[in-house]
Amino acid sequence: MIDLRSDTVTKPTAKMRQAAFEAEVGDDVYVEDPSVIQLEEKAAEMLGKEAALFVTSGTQGNQIAALTHCKPGEEVLLEASAHLFLYEGASMSAFAGVQPRTIKGNRGAMDPAEVAAAIRPDDIHFPETGMICLENTHNKAGGAIVPLENMQQIYETAREHTIPVHLDGARLFNAVAASGVSVKHYASQADTVQFCLSKGLGAPVGSIITGSSAFIRKARKWRKRLGGGLRQAGVIAAPGYIALTEMTQRLVEDHENARLLAEQAAAMPGLSIENQVDTNIILINVAGRGETAGEYLEKLKSNGILAVPFGPQTIRFVTHFDVSRENIQTVIDRMHRL
Repeated sequence: MIDLRSDTVTKPTAKMRQAAFEAEVGDDVYVEDPSVIQLEEKAAEMLGKEAALFVTSGTQGNQIAALTHCKPGEEVLLEASAHLFLYEGASMSAFAGVQPRTIKGNRGAMDPAEVAAAIRPDDIHFPETGMICLENTHNKAGGAIVPLENMQQIYETAREHTIPVHLDGARLFNAVAASGVSVKHYASQADTVQFCLSKGLGAPVGSIITGSSAFIRKARKWRKRLGGGLRQAGVIAAPGYIALTEMTQRLVEDHENARLLAEQAAAMPGLSIENQVDTNIILINVAGRGETAGEYLEKLKSNGILAVPFGPQTIRFVTHFDVSRENIQTVIDRMHRL
């Protein structure tokens, strides 16, 4: 079975498994796990931030950011199809007590003027704007790269109003690999950044939040409150270190495979590509076949291919390092037969 459902299905490499086996460990709640400390220090250095915190998932990292930046009753500005809004179980409202206010974007990028206009004035009727959230790459927009200039404009506005900016950078290193913009440049346009060590980087579990030392100190307590106080966490941090230091450069291969699949699928009768394929996500519309996404997915599955629905007639395919160029060619051949 060729699994293109998501890059979350990647398996840890042999080197990651060996690193987990050999990891030097300690109690991370006491900040005594050498492998976790090494990972956090490396992440902070790479992103140009003062400090970093190892967390269990991207969702936990994003929620810790909201809890640390915001007060109950405040409002968070974010793009209308942001992961934080659509796919995190309304946890911002459930845990931080804040309400999301969405702004429709273009390929995941909000108009800076609309963001500025959405910042609440000082009025007893309104909530205060507690945080602005960006997402790069943007999942729902098909792995689109939000331009650095767009982030800069929004960050400048936020600083004028003393509002923190959080970057959901779950696939940030995909943006780096595809754009050539350094991860420090992207990270410099947000006060805090969350990125995943799993997904395309291949670690079995974990994400990182980076920010100022003061922010991370508060975030560490919120991680504890959320049940994320880790003990001998080096066994999962060590594979994360391999992911961070050795797996970021190879993401270009996933992007090349995604473009190949998109180009070939676009030429097939009844199929059309919905997104500009910037990175490793392809959105294929099957409306021209007169089928639903579910119906076509069943045919794919019977031909040894897994993908996921992304709309009534849209299917998402995600390339990753467990899917080779040969696998992609096999997928193309089988889709041609369909």
